[in-house]
Amino acid sequence: MKICPQCNQRYPDDSAFCFVDGSTLNVPDDPRIGTTIAGRYVLEARIGRGGMATVYRARARLLNGARALKLLSPDLAQDPTTRERFLREVKNSRRLVHPNVVEIFDHGDSEDGIPYMVMELLQGSSLSQIIEQGRVPVRRALPIWIQMTRALARAHDFDIIHRDLKPENVFILHGDRVKLLDFGIALSKQDARLTSMGEVFGTPQYMAPERIRSADATGASDLYALGILMFEMLAKKLPFQASDPTAWLAAHLKQTPPRIRELVPDAPDSLDSLIAQLLEKEPMYRPVDAHRVLLDLNNIAGELGIQIPPDAEARAPALLGAPPGADLWARRGDLFDRMFKRAGSPPELARQAESLKNDSLRLSEILTRAQSLAQTLASLEEGGYRDRFQIGQQMEARSSEASSLRAEARSARARVVPLANKAKAYPSQVQAAHKDLIFWEGRSGFTEPYRELAQAYKKLADLCQQWFTVRQQELEAEAMANDRERQLGEIDAQIREFRTRLADVDGRVENDRKPALEGLSKLGSEADQVEGQLLMVASRFCGPMRSKPELGQLFQELLRDSQKAAGK
Repeated sequence: MKICPQCNQRYPDDSAFCFVDGSTLNVPDDPRIGTTIAGRYVLEARIGRGGMATVYRARARLLNGARALKLLSPDLAQDPTTRERFLREVKNSRRLVHPNVVEIFDHGDSEDGIPYMVMELLQGSSLSQIIEQGRVPVRRALPIWIQMTRALARAHDFDIIHRDLKPENVFILHGDRVKLLDFGIALSKQDARLTSMGEVFGTPQYMAPERIRSADATGASDLYALGILMFEMLAKKLPFQASDPTAWLAAHLKQTPPRIRELVPDAPDSLDSLIAQLLEKEPMYRPVDAHRVLLDLNNIAGELGIQIPPDAEARAPALLGAPPGADLWARRGDLFDRMFKRAGSPPELARQAESLKNDSLRLSEILTRAQSLAQTLASLEEGGYRDRFQIGQQMEARSSEASSLRAEARSARARVVPLANKAKAYPSQVQAAHKDLIFWEGRSGFTEPYRELAQAYKKLADLCQQWFTVRQQELEAEAMANDRERQLGEIDAQIREFRTRLADVDGRVENDRKPALEGLSKLGSEADQVEGQLLMVASRFCGPMRSKPELGQLFQELLRDSQKAAGK
């Protein structure tokens, strides 16, 4: 594939110059630049490359819109587990439908069998780039943390654990709007088959101790990574320092992290306590869930008078209209016809002009049919988006209630054991006091009023009263814990229903989309064939025409129109 540097027109490898402006064609550094994926997406530029995939800026072939297209590395495309994890990233991101999670529009396999996904094209910086610039003040950091935690809360609501929360996977858009990226190694309990025993995925600097010990990942593991990120943003350094991955893992297991106020003295006490709690070695001592962290962050923002980012609102995905150059070849066909008539060219060029005009009309018909299919697809996407969003909102309301119950149940359950242990100590004390009482009853024979007898009665009565009080406190704590856990179980059952409903929506939308997507791919391939024919004939036609001075104005018109269609 070759590309004109002036008008961005794509040409086959055997082409030498651009028929529009006569420019020598360039060969892109990346051989995929200029190619079409699945008949629908033209790769325009490479914007990122990692060990597993490459990300391109892409243009919808038959529609108007820029997208980011992530293409799995060909070396990994044949590995079933890697392919399945790539697909899981698509499923997880699409399922969440949250403004702080990157939106996935499409996915499939390229013509040569390489999995791809199409995402929203983000403009901004990764959080790692922002941290490199210096410490992030609390007033800027808090709204970012709130948005990150909202995204985590939604993911955890749907039983999805990110497992690789780090600055590179947090993208900051204009206005400090947050997008959480890369759910490629996210753990969904509904897809447990993808995680083998003993596998450990993630980045050592942000890995929770329990994941190191057993590879188990829970929402608490993501909260630990969130605490590391919060510490790093404020201090511009990690809470632990190490020289290699093994040392990092050991630090998470053994070292006590410093308090953030030791490095950032003006950090409020409430924030210092929250970060310390997030960095607890044992999950049971961290906040009960992301909703609790979100509540704490909102409270801290209120204390400091920091404006909280607005909550998510339902919105339908933007409908992609016809591309600016949808009728480009139709206009070119008219220009070629005018060129031929003005130049009085030989019959061979007349046949070429007629061929160009007919193929231009054919291409316009293909694009019109594609636009109709796109409308159908957009309607399906809008319905699926709204269904997912509504389920997510309903889930969030129940999960927030569950979070409060979970905190109350944990607090009550934490009181039960020490109260029970305290109550167990009373029987031996009561027996000893009772034995002492019997002794003094024997001495007195109930004939003399011994002071020691009165004291023995009082001591036994006090111990019995204390025992009774502690036992009642134990029973009340046990009852509260049982009650909160019962209510929590009822809400968890509702949450499971939400997850089932969401899976049903995913399946329905995917099945409904297939015919439209297959139709668009087929039309894209037809359009490529017709445009390839047009390029070949146009190059032959314009070659001899370019030397005719009377056609200079028409060639200028051809160039302006092409540049306009290319966005130049």
